[in-house]
Amino acid sequence: MISYLNRLSLRGICFFKCRRGATAIEYALIATLIAVTIIGAVTMLGENLSNSFDNTANSIKSN
Repeated sequence: MISYLNRLSLRGICFFKCRRGATAIEYALIATLIAVTIIGAVTMLGENLSNSFDNTANSIKSN
């Protein structure tokens, strides 16, 4: 019984000292932030680019 409690306490200590899980979550949050930033930039750039092409096409048609 004492051996079981010792193993259980060692696992508890290891759980609180282990940083692999926290590091993986941090990397996932960073990757998500980068993805959201890229999506936002592409969306804004796409709308501006579309407006530029529309303006160019309209000016070519009117001439």
